Amino acid sequence: MTTLLVIAKEPRPGRVKTRLTPPFTPREAAALAEAALADTLCAVAAAPARRRVLVLDGAPGPWLPPGFDVVPQSAGDLDERLAAAFDACDGPALLIGMDTPQVTPELLTVDFAGCDAYFGPAEDGGFWALGLAHPDPGLLRGVPMSTPSTGAVQFERLVVAGLRVRELPRLRDVDTARDAEAVALAAPESRFAAELGRLGAAARR
Repeated sequence: MTTLLVIAKEPRPGRVKTRLTPPFTPREAAALAEAALADTLCAVAAAPARRRVLVLDGAPGPWLPPGFDVVPQSAGDLDERLAAAFDACDGPALLIGMDTPQVTPELLTVDFAGCDAYFGPAEDGGFWALGLAHPDPGLLRGVPMSTPSTGAVQFERLVVAGLRVRELPRLRDVDTARDAEAVALAAPESRFAAELGRLGAAARR
C-alpha cells in the first residue's frame, strides 16, 4: 500500500500564499491557506494508505486530523525538500502539496501495478502530485521549481529514467485570487470555498 505525503507550510500570516496579497490581507491569505490545507488533509485521511505523513515547515495546529505522522521539512530549495521527503520512504509513495483543496480521495487512490510513477500536472506548468513506486530522490534534485517549465522538466526526468508513467488529471493550484475563485467553483462544498465566501461577504459589509 502507498505512503501519502503532504508537503506544507504552517498557515501563518506573511509566510503562506503571499501572492494572494493583495487583494487579501496576510491574515486572510493565511486563513485561505489553512482552509486549503485542511481540505487536503481531509482528502488524504479518507484515501487508502499504508502511512500518512505531513512534511511540515512549522508547527502543527488544530487543522491537523488524527492519523498523520508529522516530520519537519529538510533544509534546502524545494527540489531538495521534495527529494528528502521521498528519501524517507521505504516503499511506494505519492506526494502532494497544500495548493489543491479540490483534490479528492479518489484521485489519491493509486495503484502502481503496471506503472512506476504517477504525475499530476498543474495548470500553471508545475505539478500537484508525484508518485514513485520506488522512491529515488535523484529524480527530483536539480529540477527547477516554481517555473512554467517545472512540470515538463520533472516529467522528462521520469521518462528518461525509463519509468512507466501514469498521468493524473490536471488541476489548478491556488496561487492568485483568480485561482482561488476558480478552485472554489470546482469544489463548492470545500472548507476553502466556504472561507473564500466568508471573506467575500465580510468585504461587502
